[in-house]
Amino acid sequence: MNKLYKFLLLSSAVLGILAIGMLIWGSGLMATAPFVIGSLICLAIGGRSIPMVKQMAFTIWVFAAVALGMYYPQYFQQIGEFKFTSLIVPLIQLIMFSMGTEMSLKDFEGVVKTPKAVIIGLVSHFTIMPLVAVVLARSFGFPPEIAAGVILIGSVPSGVTSNVLAFIAKANMPLSVTIAAISTLAAPIMTPFLMKILAGQYVEIDFLKMMIHVVEIILVPIALGLIINKLIRNGVKWLQTVMPIISMTGVLMMLIVIVSSGRDSLLAIGPLLFLSSMIHHSIGYLLGYWSGRLMGLDEKSCRTISLEVGMQNGGLASGIALQMGKIATVGLASAISVPWMTISGSLLANWWRNKSSDER
Repeated sequence: MNKLYKFLLLSSAVLGILAIGMLIWGSGLMATAPFVIGSLICLAIGGRSIPMVKQMAFTIWVFAAVALGMYYPQYFQQIGEFKFTSLIVPLIQLIMFSMGTEMSLKDFEGVVKTPKAVIIGLVSHFTIMPLVAVVLARSFGFPPEIAAGVILIGSVPSGVTSNVLAFIAKANMPLSVTIAAISTLAAPIMTPFLMKILAGQYVEIDFLKMMIHVVEIILVPIALGLIINKLIRNGVKWLQTVMPIISMTGVLMMLIVIVSSGRDSLLAIGPLLFLSSMIHHSIGYLLGYWSGRLMGLDEKSCRTISLEVGMQNGGLASGIALQMGKIATVGLASAISVPWMTISGSLLANWWRNKSSDER
């Protein structure tokens, strides 16, 4: 197996060099497509033999998914009468179901054990990210539907990836799971409410309709996952291994579809959206961390709140944009944010991993 990993790492390097060479020789960006995608896939698989690269495997797969959607959008938009965007909501529901199978009522014990940290985390999450999004939308002067998408990514609950990153960062895992779970359960009220008051000037927001959509996308599959977990948690061990893999695969498939559907708009406005996303989530990490620090929380809890504030559920934002019929505009911010969140969050978590978590 080690020989295979070494071969794939070598292949990744060769393909990457060929891609750069083709750009230098003027072969055109599209000509580099198979080399770029192949290099990333080989790196994601071959890198499993290197601990540091292995930790970044999902991030590399995200790069590969984005590249696939940008280079070959025609294959992921429509086949006959079937539109691939119709897969987005089922994929999100699958991810939420997977999250539910990993949860239990014990996950909410953190509310009782550390109520102060949970409240700080939730308040920070639903204030910092939405308000920063409004400032960025106005500062960059985005078109109305693009601006609404920026605010939408700031108004959704924290993403499931934050729990994984909290583990890597040696943060407070029970607190991470509790904040993620409660923010997700609060989403049917908080997300439509924030969108109504903050993004209503950009696009028409139907509060009740959006609330029902969020319930369908999040609460129903999570509830089913909780039931499955309760019924078979001691019976089917393989479920705990399979569901996270299915969840991550669902995220990648969804990302390919979102990027493909909005490729042209991404090429036109992508650089500005990317800069906006960098600022948005970086401020989320920073202010999330210091909201905990200023309230006297320990280092592990501050790291947790930083990640829970800065990491958003981009899949839910895409699902809502799809239900609004605006996936190619309102959904663009999430298409940019998902890969950037994964990259920046992974880098931050790995940096913290190598620092003492006992500091005050």
